[in-house]
Amino acid sequence: MRTRSLTKLAALGVAGALALSACGSNSGGGGLDNGGNKANTDATYTIAFEGPLSGDNAQLGINELNGVKLAIDQANKKGLGFTLKLLEADDMGDPAKAPAAAAQVIQDKTVMGVIGPSFSGASQAVAPKYGDASIAIVNPSASNGELQDQGFKTWHRIMPNDYAEGPAAADWLAKKAKKVVVISDKSAYGDGVANAVAKQLKANGVKVVMQSAAADTTKDYGPVAQAVKQSGAPAMFYAGYDAQGAQLAKALAAVKYKGLRMSGNGVKSSVFSDGAKKSGEGWYFSCGCSDALTAESAKQFVADYKAMFNTDPSTYSPEAYDATNILIEAIKRAADAGTVTREAVNAEVNKTDYQGITGPIKFAENGDLPPGTGVVNLFQQKNGTIVSLGDITKAK
Repeated sequence: MRTRSLTKLAALGVAGALALSACGSNSGGGGLDNGGNKANTDATYTIAFEGPLSGDNAQLGINELNGVKLAIDQANKKGLGFTLKLLEADDMGDPAKAPAAAAQVIQDKTVMGVIGPSFSGASQAVAPKYGDASIAIVNPSASNGELQDQGFKTWHRIMPNDYAEGPAAADWLAKKAKKVVVISDKSAYGDGVANAVAKQLKANGVKVVMQSAAADTTKDYGPVAQAVKQSGAPAMFYAGYDAQGAQLAKALAAVKYKGLRMSGNGVKSSVFSDGAKKSGEGWYFSCGCSDALTAESAKQFVADYKAMFNTDPSTYSPEAYDATNILIEAIKRAADAGTVTREAVNAEVNKTDYQGITGPIKFAENGDLPPGTGVVNLFQQKNGTIVSLGDITKAK
């Protein structure tokens, strides 16, 4: 979703602050907070989350927010020498709403970093603002392949972007079909994925038929489904989001399209499964995200997450958890060095060398994972549930 990505909606603009208790002493001694005040064991620093917490794409935001909450709760209980709080900024995944959400974050002088924005369009809209405010971005899901090259001063992303995921999906598809319909929802995310997939398919000698179904104007997915069927292509790839993907799945079922159906990380969601129902059976999904339910490294995370939220972690929950822990460690290192400011925390994030539940994480100069690192996985919906098929380069 996600990811990730952008879509539309309207903003709740709600900021919730979750204050959690802490214990222990500050091993770094008296540092400074962002306002230049002497830091002590009573210091409080805030981690912000920006993403969709209402509207069609809220489930992705909730998945991520829960990962953030768990990491902050565990850190406060462990004892840091200061207390962490959470600020929630709902941008509804809409780039037009993102500036108001970011302003809410930036205006809180205790904020030392932000997890998100969840979607690519929202990230594009506000990453320069966070950079100007020296607020570190640690992004768990916005996957557009051009974000890292736009000079954002505080950009960091912990998962493979679309220019890694798209070609991997195309290589897998090329083993299955010699003609593929590629559909974009015309969002920043959708166009990026669609173009990456199409380019690599063509490089593999596959004939590509391009279609579009703009999420903000397409109300009836029947015509595009009919176009897919009439193309005669034995496979299709949808570059868009979960709610619209579910509508497309039902439309394809209605026209009795029997070909292979695949999408990227934007559709991999319970929103798709619940919306598409039987029409979603057999769909494949590429995602530069991990499956916490099958990863050996995430067993304790899954148990802790379920204990706290009474549900299993879902798409991008583990990435948000790792992103938050990276930011927490950066704040702690800044405190240990004697100065906690936004600039100091961002400098510490730049130095990240972190073994997370999703894998090892370092940042290249552009803020992305170094080239060749990170894993793109393949998933499929079976019996109403999206399950992992493992590394897409090894999947059959």
